[in-house]
Amino acid sequence: MAPAPTIRPMGETAILIDFGGDISTETNERVVALDRALAAQPPVGMVETVPAYVALMIVFDPLVTDGEQIAAHALALSDGTATAPRTPREHVIPVSYKADCAPDLIAVAKATGLAPDEVIRQHLSGEYRVFMYGFGPGYAYLGGVPAPLQLPRKPRAERGHPVGSVIIAGPQCLITTLPMPTGWWVIGHTTATILDPEREQPFLFDPGDVIRFERAD
Repeated sequence: MAPAPTIRPMGETAILIDFGGDISTETNERVVALDRALAAQPPVGMVETVPAYVALMIVFDPLVTDGEQIAAHALALSDGTATAPRTPREHVIPVSYKADCAPDLIAVAKATGLAPDEVIRQHLSGEYRVFMYGFGPGYAYLGGVPAPLQLPRKPRAERGHPVGSVIIAGPQCLITTLPMPTGWWVIGHTTATILDPEREQPFLFDPGDVIRFERAD
């Protein structure tokens, strides 16, 4: 049986429901299940929820409710949803691995001892889970990078990487939605629009979704 979550106050306007343990699909699924349950049955005074790897932050209006009431409601839902089955949405994202789109591909090949084509094959073989959003708008942290490609971040960040850069570091993969510096390894580029403020749902993915990459070149 999975351990019961713990509650941590986050100032006067939020609480953190912490499911603890190591980062894993099973733990994150509990976070996602509770997040969806709260969306379907929101307690009075809830403002928003913010799912992460192993925890869910619930923001509330302190003029309407308090942390104890929000926690009681969340825990009651968690008891019934922590192991609820769900069918994740699957997205297929095209990626170009051409030299001008993948400035770090050769460096990753050298660091891993793999041929560049094998780096590409390994990356395409992964099944990636959307664990959370963070750092920047639309920045979906994907777990599932195959073990042979798991490298630490670079010693320093580098500027000039465009929107749509496919980057990896450790077990994580990410698709950039803004031009900004990164210390992750840039191994490809996609034309898929991950962030669109004009869409009803600006983010293409939801936490818990599954991503597969497909070679575009």
